[in-house]
Amino acid sequence: MNRLDGKVAIITGGAKGQGAAEAALFVEAGAHVVITDVDTKSAIETVKRIGRNCEFVEQDVTSEESWSQLVDHVLKRNERIDILVNNAGIFRVLNMLDTPIEVWNDMVAINQTGVFLGMRAVAPHMKKNGSGSIVNISSIAGLGAAARAHAYAATKWAVRGMSKSAAEELGPFGVRVNSVHPGYIDTQMLDEFGDARNDLVRRVPLGKIAEADDVAKLVLFLASDDSGYCTGHEFVVDGGVKS
Repeated sequence: MNRLDGKVAIITGGAKGQGAAEAALFVEAGAHVVITDVDTKSAIETVKRIGRNCEFVEQDVTSEESWSQLVDHVLKRNERIDILVNNAGIFRVLNMLDTPIEVWNDMVAINQTGVFLGMRAVAPHMKKNGSGSIVNISSIAGLGAAARAHAYAATKWAVRGMSKSAAEELGPFGVRVNSVHPGYIDTQMLDEFGDARNDLVRRVPLGKIAEADDVAKLVLFLASDDSGYCTGHEFVVDGGVKS
């Protein structure tokens, strides 16, 4: 029996990178997956590559209306929502003094408010079913100082806190909430480091930058019943990065 047989999952930011890797593993594990994104072209390509049991819904995670429409769509077609992976996010290398208010607001809207809206949208249906797993993608920047990415770190600390609070609120109803904290992952987001990207590996004791699948495998564990007694915690996948 596959680990996610019969389960329905929503993965935001699923067009490429970690989200696409998570979607592929989830389908392989038996789930029906709905990926959302604003990058329609890449999302359609990902759905074609994954094949059956994967669909795309265009979504702006910062919009309450968009979340409401998404949940209505998934429930109408599948009658349940078992898993939410709040994966959508943006990243900028900017210290505090160089961060424009527009960048700060965009970062908070997508990385933080989007996670809040997602949890709030699916929680009533998971509570009604008496089960569910919410996995919020944070970062190692949400575990320590990150002076070079001030706004990003602030939002990822927020995701960590929101996850723990939601876990306490939803735990009595059988709904689990955990956060995942990736280190340096070989996705387009890492290009933000520019020429310094190649130097990042020196901070990783395992001696390599992770692949998106390395994160996706951990997310699959947290989404599945294998982690049925895990909630309110931070799960780190960073190769032992030195602070």
